[in-house]
Amino acid sequence: MRLAMLLIEGLPQPVRVDAEGQHFWPLSSLAPALPGDMAGVIAALAGGATIPAPVEPGQPLQESQLLAPLPNPPRNIFCVGKNYHAHAREFASSGYDSSSTSAADAVPQAPIIFSKPFSAISGPWDDIPLWPGIDQGVDYEAELAVVIGAGGRAIARQDALRHVFGYTIVNDVTARDLQGTHKQWLLGKGIDGFCPMGPWIVTADEIGDRPMRITCQVNGEARQDASTADLIFDVPELIATISRSMALLPGDVIATGTPEGVGIGFRPPRFLRDGDVVECAVEGIGRIRNRLRRRG
Repeated sequence: MRLAMLLIEGLPQPVRVDAEGQHFWPLSSLAPALPGDMAGVIAALAGGATIPAPVEPGQPLQESQLLAPLPNPPRNIFCVGKNYHAHAREFASSGYDSSSTSAADAVPQAPIIFSKPFSAISGPWDDIPLWPGIDQGVDYEAELAVVIGAGGRAIARQDALRHVFGYTIVNDVTARDLQGTHKQWLLGKGIDGFCPMGPWIVTADEIGDRPMRITCQVNGEARQDASTADLIFDVPELIATISRSMALLPGDVIATGTPEGVGIGFRPPRFLRDGDVVECAVEGIGRIRNRLRRRG
């Protein structure tokens, strides 16, 4: 099942989308008792509510209607740093990595968890803003994001996938200059509009535990191409690690990390500029496409 947030007659509404991404059914008609926001829908479904299968033809879906599928998670997005082997090595050699001192410790021995403010979330087609003074080192990071369904604390690795509601795509846009200056990741990654998300949430039963291909293109040029099979710490390990410290909540989002090929990995770095178009895709989910736009 695919769930999305659409702009319908000027109002954001949760909807069910068909497998082809061509038609939709408002949840207000399929399941009127469900909340009107996606975080509430996820919590209700995790608690046992259901969405009946549509019996009537759906309404045509226009891509321009799509909003971020989960604009209001219960708190900041959990992010994972350096979670693909090749990316860990490229980042360690970039001069911007304060978490390692040499190539010998480039690959982390435990998950590196940080957060990205939910206020950074934007839609799957929204422009990525280039804000004055922090626009010279903007980079892309295509990522698979996990959406938590049933919450819990101290979740065992073998039980972790039972707590996954579904998956979506995020671009963990980063201002590398801020990341380098401040020697940490919050300020460079938490900028308003620096987390495009979408196009929808695909529920876990459609994905299973199979690896997914993840790609990123900039202006049509391939930059990232990897498989989630290459994750250093997989989804069950991430859920187990985070939930040892704090209870996970329905609607929590975990961005699982980005593969090799980010702009900082090139010599010289290939940062994003005004007018560039970034397209991130994950097999089995879809794609998001965002243009860089300078803000005054």
